Amino acid sequence: MPSSASPQRWDIFCTVVDNYGDIGVCWRLARQLVAEHGVAMRLWVDDLGAFARICPEIDPARDRQTAAGVDVRRWSHPFPVEADPADVVVEAFACDLPENYVAAMAKKQPVPHWINLEYLSAEPWVADCHGLPSPHPRLPLTKHFFIPGFDGKSAGLLRESGLLARHAGFDAGGWWAAHGGMPAADTLKVSLFAYENAAVAGLLADWRSGARPVRCLVTDSRVLASVGAALGRPLAPYDRCRDGALDLQVLPFLRQEAYDDLLAACDLNFVRGEDSLVRAIWAGKPFVWHIYPQDDDAHRVKLDAFLDRYCTGLTAPAAAALRAFWHGWNAEKAPLGQWPTFATYLPEIAAHTRDFRDRLAQLPDLAKTLADFCANPV
Repeated sequence: MPSSASPQRWDIFCTVVDNYGDIGVCWRLARQLVAEHGVAMRLWVDDLGAFARICPEIDPARDRQTAAGVDVRRWSHPFPVEADPADVVVEAFACDLPENYVAAMAKKQPVPHWINLEYLSAEPWVADCHGLPSPHPRLPLTKHFFIPGFDGKSAGLLRESGLLARHAGFDAGGWWAAHGGMPAADTLKVSLFAYENAAVAGLLADWRSGARPVRCLVTDSRVLASVGAALGRPLAPYDRCRDGALDLQVLPFLRQEAYDDLLAACDLNFVRGEDSLVRAIWAGKPFVWHIYPQDDDAHRVKLDAFLDRYCTGLTAPAAAALRAFWHGWNAEKAPLGQWPTFATYLPEIAAHTRDFRDRLAQLPDLAKTLADFCANPV
């Protein structure tokens, strides 16, 4: 590893596809590499407006700025020819690097480490593909595939130092005091962050008519339109609706650190995409994952691969209830009456999720896996 006087230079390239998931992962990774591995980081982003929502310090009008020790650059087209390639180049989620930048990489000595950071997957093929080299067809460059995952044969998961200790010391009472007051002891506290989902109507109906009070905090995100349609009224941040056993409040869009606190404060978290899934795991609370839908239904295979891992160790009835609810949620047709069965097993799922988190915490984290691989020149 280069000395502290000459830190290793990294470039991460990010195109914003899924609103906040892509930049969410890249931003966490960039910050952690700077804070824990001492690298000099440039983060190239093509949509600074989306970036600013999870990091309000970002000014979408500026082409260059610094946040949390990261040199943030606008990824413009054409790409600036004067950008000197870094020692390590990460193309996030198979984004295509600028051609003139790749040509400059080929001329640099030593040649840079070139990393293709793939999407998270629990599928068995990850073990055979993670770390594979891919030589460039014309240039003296080799790309390596890094695939985040859930065992030692993958690149691991993003987990900054001290995260679990932070969750362990989290002041839930203080958090709720600042967000409308601590609900009664028997209240189920839920966060809802998802894509648009027609199943929301049935879920809210179950909560309204249920015997157990539900305090639901909805983030200002794509699911808000579905919630508003189910309630028969448009919703905006800070709105609050009480109906039967349901007490629902809309939160403003949260920066990443505040979202982590929301997950820690709740008993059950509905999450979407990749970044919030991983953060829900580290929070150690039961969760329901709305996976990013794909036209060819490839997401269903990915969902089942994760469920196979997550459900291992649950009793058969609890695993069946969890799978049924998750499948219904992702198919956007969770029927009325499905919720009570799932809710019955939440105490078992809660203990199981803490064990699941603790097992994953024994594995190296993604930033360390990357930093160790790229520590020496090619």
